[in-house]
Amino acid sequence: MTHRLYIGNRLYFSGSLAAWLMVDRFGLSPHVATTVLYPATEDGVGALMTDLAPARTLPTMVTKDGAILSDSMAIAEELATRYPDAGLWPRDPVARGTARTLANEMHSGFRALRGAWPLNLHRSYQPVTPPADAAAECARLEAIWAHARAVTGAQGPWLCGDYCIADAIFAPMAVRLANYGFDTGPVTRAYCAAHLADPALRRWRAMGLAAGKAAAAFEHDGPPRPWPGPAPLPATAVETGTPQNATCPYSGDPVTHLMRMDGRTFGFCNAFCRDKTVADPAAWPAFMALL
Repeated sequence: MTHRLYIGNRLYFSGSLAAWLMVDRFGLSPHVATTVLYPATEDGVGALMTDLAPARTLPTMVTKDGAILSDSMAIAEELATRYPDAGLWPRDPVARGTARTLANEMHSGFRALRGAWPLNLHRSYQPVTPPADAAAECARLEAIWAHARAVTGAQGPWLCGDYCIADAIFAPMAVRLANYGFDTGPVTRAYCAAHLADPALRRWRAMGLAAGKAAAAFEHDGPPRPWPGPAPLPATAVETGTPQNATCPYSGDPVTHLMRMDGRTFGFCNAFCRDKTVADPAAWPAFMALL
């Protein structure tokens, strides 16, 4: 048996992104099956979860022994407890304590930023000037992210050394800041860029784009601009051709759907496998191995 993680539309649901990263980034996918729900609006979530009472928000995880966890930090702590060797929290006490306080401040705070500019991985927008309360929260992010790196001696892109729960929890905020073009400080800019380049986050976005579930109720009304993350390698879905591979790089099943890239044709077992690859080929190690 596996746990089951219920998430919302990958293009818009920030807590769902954080919870999925906790699973994907720490190698827990064999233990967790994922179900995606597509409410037309935020108010429609509860109607899709009547069989999961008392849960009424996304993400929700139902453990293999029946516990219902309807909160992203509850999911984080339960995964860390059940899989202590996965490295969800840092082992160093200072780094672990710092990561915990950062994750919980994100979880309970930053309401101005979250309310004014919802997560959107469907498209990006021309730079937006935040109101005073959101600008103050931007400054707070710069302060606590810089503090975390200083006290933990982090040398790589993440806050407390290796990637941990705190980074997963802050991933939606990093995308949000970059997506709306906020004028942020140097630590914030570098940290946002690291998240946009993270292959796991790129895979999440590619799956969201492949599902084709854009929803007008979740879109911002500002003028769009190119996505601020790495530009995907050019690829195109095609109907005909002779694929170089006989089986899907993800499932191992016979190919039925095709894409074209660099003058070569590759096959996949279904439209979703193909379309998520077309959206961002370099995010998928199993596909890149074919190259």
